[in-house]
Amino acid sequence: MNPLALTIFLLSLAIGTTITLSSYHWLLAWVGLEINTLAIIPLMTKIPHPRAIEAATKYFLTQAAASALVLFSSLINAWQTGEWNIDSISHLPMNALSIALMMKLGLAPLHFWMPEVLQGISLSTGLILSTWQKIAPMTLLLQTSHLINLDLTIILGLTSILVGGWGGISQTQLRKIMAFSSIGHLGWMIIILKFNPSLTLFNFIFYVIMTASMFFSLMAISATKMSEISTSWSKTPTLTASTLLILLSLAGLPPLTGFAPKLLITLELVKQSATLLAALVMLASLLALFFYLRLTYVISLTLPPNSPNSFSSWRTSTKTPSITAVTNTLALIFLPITPTLLIFL
Repeated sequence: MNPLALTIFLLSLAIGTTITLSSYHWLLAWVGLEINTLAIIPLMTKIPHPRAIEAATKYFLTQAAASALVLFSSLINAWQTGEWNIDSISHLPMNALSIALMMKLGLAPLHFWMPEVLQGISLSTGLILSTWQKIAPMTLLLQTSHLINLDLTIILGLTSILVGGWGGISQTQLRKIMAFSSIGHLGWMIIILKFNPSLTLFNFIFYVIMTASMFFSLMAISATKMSEISTSWSKTPTLTASTLLILLSLAGLPPLTGFAPKLLITLELVKQSATLLAALVMLASLLALFFYLRLTYVISLTLPPNSPNSFSSWRTSTKTPSITAVTNTLALIFLPITPTLLIFL
């Protein structure tokens, strides 16, 4: 892609998200969401492949439907209350608006576009779709968290955790596995949204760090299928080892970064007298744990035939990109800094 065109599209992504983040008016928030959607479509189709065109079409149709519902809900609210402010929204439009934003995020049962779209695009565009594109809808949900329907968040959150686990178990394509991982993590965030929005934001920050580091690692070892990561150990042992640990961090195992959000959300649910819900969430997340552990098994305990016994070649021939090294470090050792981060949130 032309560097100038790429710069324009990336700047448009940044501007769209910034407009949504800084807006107090529903129409401005909608404009930001639309700029975001339109800016990523050329990035999806930069490789002219039928799968990429199909992915871009599916993404456009679902995002356009969700944006139309956002605009429709805000119009109904303006008609009922006479206000366009994000904070002042009545009950009925709020339910429709929440569903629209959750559709933009890819929460179950509105998730069907997410694995298909992510599978059809490159890893670099998949990184943007899984992290940056989630910021604007998540911010709008956080801003309206005090008005959101509790039953809706619990049902969609629990469904997303279950679907994220069930869907990922049968996959061999890494991009689809990351899509179902994203759905599961978003389920954790939404389930606690009404109880404690700060924890949702905290979880979202950690999700972005861990998902970005996973995508950077997959880009560094050029792997999109499970069979490709099984042969990466003999080529880049250090990077493969950090990828293995990031998978365990995404699974939420202590003492890695991903353990902190799951622990704090579970404690908050118990504190809110939702012990049964906390138990269900933890049991549902065991499904996701299975496919993360299966990936770590494939990476570390399977060795392809004809692999060299000596690892002397990788010491000089392979170098880990700086951004990958930074995100991998954050994705692994952020747990001790958690109390400090919570003070600021």
